[in-house]
Amino acid sequence: MIMKYTEKISNQLNDLLVKNYDAEKGYLNAAEQVDSERLKLFFNERAAERSQFAKELRTEILRYGQIPEDSGSFKGVVHRNWMTLKALFSSNDEEAILEETIRGEKKSLEEYNEILSCDDTLPPSIEALLVKQKDAILSAINTAKLHEELVS
Repeated sequence: MIMKYTEKISNQLNDLLVKNYDAEKGYLNAAEQVDSERLKLFFNERAAERSQFAKELRTEILRYGQIPEDSGSFKGVVHRNWMTLKALFSSNDEEAILEETIRGEKKSLEEYNEILSCDDTLPPSIEALLVKQKDAILSAINTAKLHEELVS
């Protein structure tokens, strides 16, 4: 049975794609702002992971003949979860940066859950990809919480 790839699914995947670009940039910024080598490594690994998520989403969008957003796209509404990090960077407060990271990742998690729980039946390849990415985000939240305990 061929699953119908709807414009709604395409729009949702493109929204996730843009948010993964944002998260990647946010993590790269965070890595530049902390002194701890352990945190630099954590943030750089998360940035690489989000870059990979974006590549995977782009591949799925293209596979269904749709046009993926590019990294500079805002789709009219600026949805930048990671922008509040910039204010924190001036203080170089590792705990605050981690808290903001956790907040941003929880928002990402909500967005993944929303798409996965919607009434539209997702093609199995897309559903499997989103579940895998969502699980990685959950893992990142738990790891960030551990780092937060160590710096507080």
